[in-house]
Amino acid sequence: MRTERIGIIGGTGWLGGALAEALMDTGFIEADRLLLSNRSGSHPLEKTGARLMADNQGLVDACDTLILSVRPEQFKALNIDATGKRVISLMAGVPSQVIGQVTGASLIVRAMANAAVEIRQSFTPWHCAHDLSASEVDFIQGLLACVGTASRVPSEDAIDYLSALSGTGPAFPALLMTALAHQAVAAGIPEDIARSAARGVVLNASQLLNKTEPQDLIDSLVAYKGVTAAALQSLMDAGFEGMIGEAVQAGAEVARRGM
Repeated sequence: MRTERIGIIGGTGWLGGALAEALMDTGFIEADRLLLSNRSGSHPLEKTGARLMADNQGLVDACDTLILSVRPEQFKALNIDATGKRVISLMAGVPSQVIGQVTGASLIVRAMANAAVEIRQSFTPWHCAHDLSASEVDFIQGLLACVGTASRVPSEDAIDYLSALSGTGPAFPALLMTALAHQAVAAGIPEDIARSAARGVVLNASQLLNKTEPQDLIDSLVAYKGVTAAALQSLMDAGFEGMIGEAVQAGAEVARRGM
């Protein structure tokens, strides 16, 4: 049983709240050792046994590990001193150096979860510039894996890039589904059928990728030279992969220069 305390500033927001629930549901930490910031001091999560605190510095002082789950533009206004604490930041575009300068913390982990934390299917990359013991790595990895899967990446720049890739969560699939539905309607397909067909492609048929390598599937479909091959070839000829690369790079540049 863990004896340390975890505090989450932003712990009753959508991301912090989902993480808090997962930490308790999976048994990663006992509810009475979880501290959540909340301005009003009242929230349904209090019924779980977690402790709600309206004072951010009081929360920092009472915890061993501090998780920052606030919008980047709200960070500096927190005005907290986290000297001697392990800090895990879930903020996009705020470098570890800045976090250290503002909070006084020396052990800083940057992680980037996505909206799939709500269904505990997030892929969460994380980075820490310090040499970590095996127990430290296990703690961070286990904490983040409560909401899906997690992997340590070799550089902070990788976190900024992945903020625009995995950090976007369902954004790219949602855009694809919307585009497919709109194009089907434009081609004369009734809207309800168009939406069902697009959903079937993005949500249902894509489940095949759980047991098939994507490139192998593409190669086999292109080799068949049928309807699917014609559609795929059109996208490839139009530079689809390059467009995706440009989109991710655009998002990564926002993260790199700070938000």
